[in-house]
Amino acid sequence: MYVVAAGKAAWRMAVAFSDLGAGRVKRGVVAGSRPDGAALESTYEWFEAGHPDPNHASISAAQRALALAREAKRDPDALLVVLLSGGASAMLAAPAAEVTLEDKIATSRAIMHAGFAIDALNCVRKHLSDVKGGQLAAAAARTLTLAISDVHGPIADDPSVIGSGPTVPDPTTYGEAMEIVRSIREIPARVRARLDRGLKGELPETIKPGDARLANAKYEVIANRVTSLDAARIAAESLGYTVTVIDRATGGEARDASRQFVDRARVLARSARRPHCVLAAGETTVTVAGKGLGGRNQEFALAAAPHVEALRASLAIDVVLASAGTDGADGPTDAAGAVVDSTTLERARARGLDGLSTLAANDSYHFFEPLGDLIKWGPTGTNVGDVQLLLMA
Repeated sequence: MYVVAAGKAAWRMAVAFSDLGAGRVKRGVVAGSRPDGAALESTYEWFEAGHPDPNHASISAAQRALALAREAKRDPDALLVVLLSGGASAMLAAPAAEVTLEDKIATSRAIMHAGFAIDALNCVRKHLSDVKGGQLAAAAARTLTLAISDVHGPIADDPSVIGSGPTVPDPTTYGEAMEIVRSIREIPARVRARLDRGLKGELPETIKPGDARLANAKYEVIANRVTSLDAARIAAESLGYTVTVIDRATGGEARDASRQFVDRARVLARSARRPHCVLAAGETTVTVAGKGLGGRNQEFALAAAPHVEALRASLAIDVVLASAGTDGADGPTDAAGAVVDSTTLERARARGLDGLSTLAANDSYHFFEPLGDLIKWGPTGTNVGDVQLLLMA
């Protein structure tokens, strides 16, 4: 077997797989961070690939992965095993010939700042890449992909979106990618030029459904947001909470999703036995209008603060809300998310902090930091999206 592991859980997945297939891995590539004290057998090459922005190690990892795929194809008995997890789109990057690494970084940032969800971002990424959109599997003969999913919509656990689908067919087109970037002013000229050439039929499309090169490509999702919710439910119940799990994935603008989450909890509070825990999971977006520092989980929590305060006042109960990324990182910060309770705004006012103006500036980090209410776990070595919880007692 040949192994390509990419994403925030890449190292841990590679270690687990190596233990299972001891002595059968001929060569492997790991694109992702190395946990402290973790070791892998010498058949693996490690690349400290970047996230959320790809770096030159991301490119080296993708080039090596493609080389392994081609090597595996020459051996009729070989299998290319691909271990994917959240962040793989950035950590396994092979920019198309006319596109630079800097172009890809600028494009991804512009699309995210415009408030597009991950499926739209990855549609564009696939059409600027030589490894995404089924191209890694097309370079091999037989592939097995085991994926930890951080994709929640519009199709949950969509293989063509997880890691930008390097081993599965891509139903999206250059036309769809062009439509996404059309109104975004910051898109680099080389990116627009490539998408325009593709739209005119001057460039080959990504690998499409029915392509014979993917006839022997198998795919399994082995963990997702439901896995995290199950674990959170078990933990809450062990602490004596009754638990309600919101099945629908959290999505949309973070500040809107937070209000909806608290509204749902308010309805439950009328009949639920306390102490009660409400759980949800998913991934929101933030349309960046200000120049502050934060992430979608911190913005979710800050937007929820007045609703939490109102919930406590109306029902005379203690309320705590948290939102955090399961990878331990929220936006370009060292926090995973933040906690709010019925005293948050009062404590903030005592320090001269205004939640509304901070929210307008997208500066949630500097609101929570002086309050000591940031969640700082450090990298967890995995990613299945974000988890939200609200406790009522």
